[in-house]
Amino acid sequence: MDDAPSAPEPAGVTSAGTVAIVGFPNVGKSTLINRLTESRAAVVHETAGVTRDRKELLCDWNGVTFRLIDTGGVDEADTGPYGRHIAAQARSAVAESDLVLFVVDARAGITPGDEEIATILRTSGKPVIVLVNKIDDPRRDIDALEFHRLGLGDPVPLSALHGHGTGDLLDAIVARLPGRNEAIVGDEAVRVAILGRPNVGKSSLLNALLGEQRVIVSDVPGTTRDTIDTVLERDGTTFLLVDTAGLRRKRRQRQGIEYYSELRALEAAERADVALVLVDSSEGIVEQDLAVADVARKAGCSTLVVLSKWDITQVDLQEMRGLLNRRLRQRPPAIAVSATTGRGLGRLLDHVEALFAKHVTRIPTPQLNRALGELKEARPGPAGERGRRLKLLYGTQTGTRPPRMRIYVNDPRLVTRDYGYWVENELRARFALQGVPVSIDFQRSE
Repeated sequence: MDDAPSAPEPAGVTSAGTVAIVGFPNVGKSTLINRLTESRAAVVHETAGVTRDRKELLCDWNGVTFRLIDTGGVDEADTGPYGRHIAAQARSAVAESDLVLFVVDARAGITPGDEEIATILRTSGKPVIVLVNKIDDPRRDIDALEFHRLGLGDPVPLSALHGHGTGDLLDAIVARLPGRNEAIVGDEAVRVAILGRPNVGKSSLLNALLGEQRVIVSDVPGTTRDTIDTVLERDGTTFLLVDTAGLRRKRRQRQGIEYYSELRALEAAERADVALVLVDSSEGIVEQDLAVADVARKAGCSTLVVLSKWDITQVDLQEMRGLLNRRLRQRPPAIAVSATTGRGLGRLLDHVEALFAKHVTRIPTPQLNRALGELKEARPGPAGERGRRLKLLYGTQTGTRPPRMRIYVNDPRLVTRDYGYWVENELRARFALQGVPVSIDFQRSE
């Protein structure tokens, strides 16, 4: 029974429990996550230790939805800059879980690292299923018996790559979950992507908002490789915060893992409502920051520029806001914060809520057409080669999240880039849509 699970629908769904996946680096945890969720949500790469932070995903099996927590490879003996943090993240995920999947490598056999993890899991008191991965031929299932020595019950042979054993595994997971029916974040949540170039303080900001060390924070550029989804509740509003890998400006700087991590960041922007574009205010605004803001705009995100590390800067806030207004098409608002001192964090979420309200706003058709009439009076449309002028006839809003307008004209071919931008900016100003991507379709009137 190796069928893949169907993708869950988040809105209105409840979770039967939480499952943590742990294991030594490079045993195939991310491949298993992708198999169970029918996605490419985890970065899969042959380099050991690619997944550093924990991340939560949803899995659905036969109508039962549960949370999967993916973690970095646990290596207690790792003396590198991340080993201790990864182990701590994995232990935290185990503490939150109802069931632990302990992934081991059949080809490597039992390693000292496996024995260390087994000791941690035995003392945790949590139910554990030992998954003996990389058994690609069912005739080799007997190889899993060696892992009885870990003292965590009957090991389960499987191949995350080929799907062997994953159906039976999902049956076992569902049978052992408590079925608490916890609410899962739906469409009412404000989805917020935290974007920025490497090492501007994205993870520090997320941790400060949450009030806990949820994401590894390091001053080594490029620490966050996957996107990380975290739910934050405040005064009845649900925020889904997504931390992302740093966006590099030049494509030649994106190689291997970083290339795929950047794709995750771009996907995070595309599914977000609001993008927080972090700028290291101690360094000022650089061209790469403007490029990140443009990524948010193209993804359809409403944008808030967050000037981080404000506790160590001497830059003038009004001067930076003026520069952003001159250089960024969406005219996004800007706020100064400090993850270290907590300055501005409450106001930041207020700004996010206000932007989200604009992101989902619907402009009444009479108000929109009144504005278009005023625009026709203020600036005649451009003329074509034969002197025929563009005329704005009428318009309507066709969508939200973000706002999309359809403006009917006499001839769409007469719309110049300059005039189109002018109409967009005028509507943004008249309806207080600063920071919001206003999408306009100019269409010929029938």
